[in-house]
Amino acid sequence: MNLSTLKDAATLVGLTGGIGSGKSAIAERLASYGASIVDSDVIAHQITSAGGPAIEPIRERFGSEFIQADGALDRKKMRVLVFEDPHSRKALEAITHPLIRTKAIEQARLAVENQAPYIVFVVPLLLESSDWLQFIDHVVVADCSEAMQIQRVMERNDLTRQEVESILQAQATRTERLAQADTVVKNMGSLEDLAEQVRLLHQKILQIRKS
Repeated sequence: MNLSTLKDAATLVGLTGGIGSGKSAIAERLASYGASIVDSDVIAHQITSAGGPAIEPIRERFGSEFIQADGALDRKKMRVLVFEDPHSRKALEAITHPLIRTKAIEQARLAVENQAPYIVFVVPLLLESSDWLQFIDHVVVADCSEAMQIQRVMERNDLTRQEVESILQAQATRTERLAQADTVVKNMGSLEDLAEQVRLLHQKILQIRKS
């Protein structure tokens, strides 16, 4: 099964947004309604953990200094490299992206078999990737101010402002994301407000196949 056949079998939702915009919080609430969540970041961590299928190709391409003593990818060291060197970023993506895609399709296939009402692909770079976007029925963008993104990520990931700003520069701009959104979930207020937006989003997604 590939993404094309998945599209025929289920409603495919793409959830994206800049780092720190609240994608995970939205995904968790959609999951509570029965949606199947396929998170590319979670998969990326799985394939680069000790024994993961990306570890040996990364070791061969970048050297053992990028692998921690426990056998997992040294994510902090790799993050510094790929943001300083676009060629290294592309080389890493050439290793990880096919593995992530294969695992994502496998998870989605299981979701179809389990008759999930719809499948949500959480993909930070969804709008930058035609490989994903062309198969998505509904694009959801998690949105908040850049200042809020920076503050959240600095606190959550223990990164400097400069490091967070480098990540933001590698992603689509807020304007670009909003222009391609079918639904925008504003994540700048209370948890109650977010929950209500997600409830309405769930109802909206359920209507896609009926329309």
